[in-house]
Parts: sequence; C-alpha cells; structure tokens
Amino acid sequence: MSDNYRSREERRRAMNDNKPEGKSQGKPKKKKKGGLFRKIVAAVLLIGIIGLIAGVGTFFAMISDAPKVDDSVLKNSFSSKVYANDGKTVVKEIGAQKRTYVQYDEIPQVVKNAFIATEDVRFYKHHGVDFYRIGGALMANFKNGFGAEGGSTITQQVVKNSFLSPKKTVKRKVQEMWLAYQLERKYSKQQILEMYLNKIYFASGEVYGIERAAEKFYGVKSVKDLTLDEAAMLAGLPKAPTTYNPVTNPENATKRRNTVLNLMAKNGFITQAEADKAKQVDVQAHLAKQTESTSKYDVFIDQVIEEVKKKTDADPFSAGLEIYTTLDTNAQDYVDDVMNNKVVNFPNDKFQAGLVVVDNETGGIQAIGGGRNRVSGGLNFATNMRRQPGSTIKPILDYGPAIENLKWSTGQPIKDEEYHYSNGTPIRNFGRNYKGWVSAREALGRSLNIPALKAFQATGADKAKEFATGLGLKLDEEDGEAYSESYSIGGFRTGVTPLQMAGAYSAFANEGMYNAPHTVTKVKFPDGTEIDLTPKSKRAMQDYTAFMMTDMMKSVVNESYGTARAVRTPGLEIAGKTGTSNFSADEKKRYNIPDAGEKDVWFNGFTPNYTISVWTGYETAKDGYILSANETGMAKNIFKHVITHISEGKPKGSFKQPDSVVERSVEKPTGKDLKRPSGSTPSSLITKEYFVRGTAPTKVSQTFVKKEKEEKKEDKKEGQKREKRQ
Repeated sequence: MSDNYRSREERRRAMNDNKPEGKSQGKPKKKKKGGLFRKIVAAVLLIGIIGLIAGVGTFFAMISDAPKVDDSVLKNSFSSKVYANDGKTVVKEIGAQKRTYVQYDEIPQVVKNAFIATEDVRFYKHHGVDFYRIGGALMANFKNGFGAEGGSTITQQVVKNSFLSPKKTVKRKVQEMWLAYQLERKYSKQQILEMYLNKIYFASGEVYGIERAAEKFYGVKSVKDLTLDEAAMLAGLPKAPTTYNPVTNPENATKRRNTVLNLMAKNGFITQAEADKAKQVDVQAHLAKQTESTSKYDVFIDQVIEEVKKKTDADPFSAGLEIYTTLDTNAQDYVDDVMNNKVVNFPNDKFQAGLVVVDNETGGIQAIGGGRNRVSGGLNFATNMRRQPGSTIKPILDYGPAIENLKWSTGQPIKDEEYHYSNGTPIRNFGRNYKGWVSAREALGRSLNIPALKAFQATGADKAKEFATGLGLKLDEEDGEAYSESYSIGGFRTGVTPLQMAGAYSAFANEGMYNAPHTVTKVKFPDGTEIDLTPKSKRAMQDYTAFMMTDMMKSVVNESYGTARAVRTPGLEIAGKTGTSNFSADEKKRYNIPDAGEKDVWFNGFTPNYTISVWTGYETAKDGYILSANETGMAKNIFKHVITHISEGKPKGSFKQPDSVVERSVEKPTGKDLKRPSGSTPSSLITKEYFVRGTAPTKVSQTFVKKEKEEKKEDKKEGQKREKRQ
C-alpha cells in the first residue's frame, strides 16, 4: 500500500487515518501567550524609531541653511529702500537714523515689566522657546489655520527681526526656534531684552527703540523718567503702532494701555490698585507737542510701513528690505501742492482735507493727501479719520444692491413722497420737498433721500451688507451694531475713510472687480527672498451692476439736475457722487451750530483709469467753524484739479457697455411700471435707460395714445359744432 503513495506526507496522513478511534494522538502544541501583543509593541517601536530618525533628519535639513547668529546684525540695523511704481526710483531710505541705543541698566524696571507682561510673561523661565505658549498657539492654529496665532517669545522676535524672512512657514518657524535656542546660549536674558527694546518700531517719523519713543511721545530726556501709565502705553504700541497711537487714536490707545496694565497686575508686576490708578490718567495728558514737520512723501511712506509690518511682520527700519510700491511721484507731488495751498485756495488754516488716488485696474494707491499743515505722527485724514459719508454711500448700500439682486434698471420708477423709517421716524430730503415719480437715475442725481431708503428697504439690510462687505466696507463690525435703515443715507456711528471709499468706488469703474487699495506690490529681503503683496482681484458685483451704477453716477456730473456739475472736465468721462453730513444734536447745542450747518463734505469720483475720494471739513466741531457755501464746493474743486492733472498725456478711455446690458427708449415714469413710448409720446418725455438683458419692458404706453384719441374726438366735436353754427 505504501508503494502507491507519492510522498512521505501522504503516507503519514494515511497512517493517522488508520489509527483506532479514541487513541491519543498526542498533546497539541500550546500557543505562546502574548505573542501578538509583543509584535504590536515591536511594530510601534519600529515605527517610532523610523519616525524619530525621519523627524531628526527633517529638523537638521530645515536648519541646515539657517543663518548664523551674527553679533553685528543683532546690534546694528539695516536701512530699507522704498521704490516708486517704476521699480527703479528710490524715493526714500528708511532706518539707520533717529535711534538712541540705551543700555539694559538704564531701562527702568517698570518699562521692562510692562513689555514682559505684554509680550512674553515667562521670559526668564524658558530657554528661547516657550512650549506652554506654543501649545496654546497650536490650538488656535488648528482652529483657524497655520499662522493664525504665534507663540513667539521675545527671544524669537529678536531672531525673526534680525535674521529671517517673515514668511509663515514651518521651516522658518523651526529655524526661528533653533536660532532662539542658540541666542540664549550665547547671550544673557538681560542682553536679549536690551536688544529687543532697542529694535522695536513705535510710530511714523522713524520712531525706533524705547528711548526714542519716550522722547517722541512724552518729551522726556530719558526713558528713566517714564511713569507707569506711560510705560504701559509704550508697551502696547508695537502690536499696531497706528491703531494704538495715543496722538491720533486716543480711544483705541486707552483700551490698549489698560489691557497692558491688567496684564501687569495679573502677573504680579503691580497691584490691581496701582493698575486702576494708572487707568484714570488721560492717555493724552502727558503727551509732548508734536512739532516735527513731515518730509516729502512721508504720508505715503507711513502707509507703506504699516502695510509691510502688517503683511510681513518685518521691521522696515532694521530689516534691510527693498520695498516696491505703487507711488506715482508725479501724482503725489501735485497732491502735496494741493494740500500746501499752491493749487486751490483754502478758506483758513484749520480747514482740512483728505484724499486718496487709486488706479482702477490694480487697486494701487497713486497718491495720498493726508491733510494740511500736518506734523509727523499727526492724524492722517485720508487713512485714519472716519467720518459719516453722507449720500456717497447710496451707490453702495442702496442702488448697487438693488441692481445686483433685483435687476433694477437705471430707469426704475420710485415715488419720492412724504415717508418715514420702519420705526415711524420721518425722513426728509435735503430741500424738504418731493418730486413724485422719478427714475433711480434722477433720484441719485438729485441725491434724494426717500428713494434711497426705499431702494435699501426693497433689497434688505442683509443684501446691502453683503454688497458693502464685498467692496471692503465691514461697517457693522466697525460700528459694533447691526445695519439700520439710517445707513441708507450715511447715518453711521463711526464712519469711513477716504481710503475705504476710493477702494469701493474703483470697483464700479473696474467692471465689478474689487482690488483692495494698497501701496506695496512686493518686498525683497536681504537673503533674496521675495514676497508678492499685491492683493488678489475678486468679483464684488456683476458687470451689469458696475456699468449701470457708473452710468447713473455719470448723470450726477452731466445732467442739469446733477449735484456734481462743477467737476465736468473736457475730454474726461467722469462719474461720481457727492455727500454731506450734519452735526449731531449734541454738537449743535454745545457749539451753537445752526440746523443748516454741514460737518463733512465728500466727493467720490472716477474716470475709466482713476478713482479719487475727497473729504473736506474740520477736525473737531469745537473749532467753531461751519462750512460756508464756498467751502462746501472745495471737495469737488480739489477732485477736478487732481483728476485733470493726473490724466494729462494718458489715454482717456471710456466705460464699456457689457453684453449683459441693453439700452432701450422708455417713457419717463408716471407710475410704478416702465413702458416703451408710443408714437404719440412727446419727445420731451422719452428717455433712454439701461436694463439687464431680458428685463427690458415690452409693453407700449397707451397714455398719450388715449390722449391723442380724446383730443381728436374733441376736435371732431368742435368741428361739428362750428358746422352747425354756420
């Protein structure tokens, strides 16, 4: 039998099959306990070792090209060059001046404590990197994206501002941590804090370092003379020097200073009683008089510095940057002449103006008029001053949203009549009269308030908010309240700046594409790294909305009823909107201002190439000035001079009608529906309006056909009567 098996294995199986049942076949082998667990542990350890090796390798790869800790770079600063929009002309070199280096022992403890409490409360406990702070930052970044919040220590800030580009990448962060550790090995905490306090940027006019800041803001001969409230104010400034400047933004500055005082008390540097006492000091009480005049292009350069710091986190005064800007020196020189009374005649020295010139296609700011008789660090009336925009908001919150969402035509009939807000409060036009049925075009051209409110109500506050937000106006966030119906005619609590309004209006001229207004296109670092800072274009509205709103604003300039006929300029196609705001009831009572007194006068206008927003008025109501009839025309006068000058020698262009829009003849509105004219409609009552394609009226008006028939019937009767008499 065994001869028939082909293998030893088959013989073994056969023998087992032939064994008697019940006979023991041997004990089965026991499986080793814990075998699977040991395999899992071994696998995890192996993966961990591989991960560790990979991590270490990655770490060393990231720091392999990190710069060396160079003493000269740490203690010296490198100036930055600012270029005009041709990319070749250096208009200014900032940095390496107006700095006073102060030794650690000369800095009072109250100043050191204020900065440590604000920037790095565990400064004396870590070795360059604070992993407790990093943990909190990681949680914030996990929720809001990488770079949303930093965990940088003072040591890391010194490293970043001295050696590294500000790109928020993992590699840069790893290099920053590595160099911070190296810095702490080489220098004492006292030396590092000394470097930090001598490198910080505080304000325009190249206010750099704690000693210079103490002199600039408080007029003290030494940083040793600073009081607790002053030290807290200076410690709060570096986060946002313009926003928290006590000279120009006392409200924001007070909040920031009080935050620093609270942090000092919380962390045991002062008592809560000391903090509360310091909070009682007026943030402007001890400020030195700001008498240093600005130099050429300083207003524009201030905006450049703010953008670079905000977008790159680099210090333009010490980082040795090459900063490429949108500055048009020809335009800026002319705007400076305007501000200096060389082009237009201002009524008095206290009368103020602010203006911004923007390139429509790119959003690049060509020139900034920050105000008249400015001092370094003074209020910038173009970028930092917020005022109610009056009727210049109507294209943004009323008619623009109505065309965008409801596809209103430029001839949309609206009844101008006695009216009130939804809460029952009456609303009136400037002239206290009513025009009856008017087109949206005429309502905007005459700047009628009641049709504007009706347009706002027709679209709704939410859609109006959405439209304004797309144009860079986050009004509810700034005001801290929801949109109300008074917004429809510019009744905000806080207001807007010429910079914001220029950016918003430029989108109408740019076929509905919004480019955030900006002064910097790119920044180049000493290591060759370049960062493109040009904002990306985004569609803020449909092309039909942009074109139709533009054409309506052309009527503000060109029609006999328009409020901006004074800006007409031969050879230029101009659109725009006027706006005025009044004093509050409290201001009228306090300063004895008549009801007709006007506080702010605006003109926002544009050609196919440029947009200019101009504000005019007085800094405070207590100046005792009320805008006269001559003064109310200053905004339009300034606009006309500037737009004429910057357009010289350049292609004028025109606003192009998109395919989404059609032009049709219609009968002027006498009711809520537009109709095509009949053969009997008088030519004086026929007008041409624009419609979104597919929405133009098809019905022919019978109004004058009926009148014609009735007139013929009457003529026939009269004829018959004459025949009978004969």
